[in-house]
Amino acid sequence: MRHGNLTSLRAFEPVVRMAQWPSYHKPVLNAVRLDTRIARLLEPLIGPDLKQIINQVHWKARGSLGDFAWHQDSRSRRPASAYRNLASSYVQSGLAIDPHRPESGGMRFIPGSHLRGDLGMACSKKALGTPLMDQALEAVGLSAGDAVDLILEPGDLALWSPYLVHGSGENRSDHQRRFYINGYVRAKDCDRGEWAFRAGRPVPFGPEPALVHYEELRERPGRHYV
Repeated sequence: MRHGNLTSLRAFEPVVRMAQWPSYHKPVLNAVRLDTRIARLLEPLIGPDLKQIINQVHWKARGSLGDFAWHQDSRSRRPASAYRNLASSYVQSGLAIDPHRPESGGMRFIPGSHLRGDLGMACSKKALGTPLMDQALEAVGLSAGDAVDLILEPGDLALWSPYLVHGSGENRSDHQRRFYINGYVRAKDCDRGEWAFRAGRPVPFGPEPALVHYEELRERPGRHYV
């Protein structure tokens, strides 16, 4: 289902697995993405004037599809001309809502992989619902033996580069695994996205949603199914 930038994805099951831009309609989620504690963490890295191009909630019910194949977030920054200096201007953040561990389908990553830039991984555009496969790493000269599990308690926040190779597996725990993802970019290096912070201060949504990834935002803004 799509309604403007708001999108919910089922990933081949009758249960929604991911929602994009729920903050338009959920005040609690909107307040979290604009929390000044996040701005203070990001300012030394990408400055005080930030836009946001990712606002997502991912969740996995026990035993359901929810895998994310090995991928780099950089492959989703399209059109490439709108996103400049990705290595130094963009930071992805993930806030754990539930315990985030291997048994709950937590994120795994390959240390140092961000230093190699865009690897052109074939699975990057269809990562959701695709299992982790060692062959995808081997094809770009990486090894699953180097993977590290991201361990987070509820309330912990992780930061990573758009070039970091990462993925996640099935939730085998006895609880949900919910993860709130917000991606921020130095404003002068991005032509798209919603403003998040100016001079470190939160910026509320404007009267109309900003162009992010949905190219038909102005032509087809109403609720529809795809």
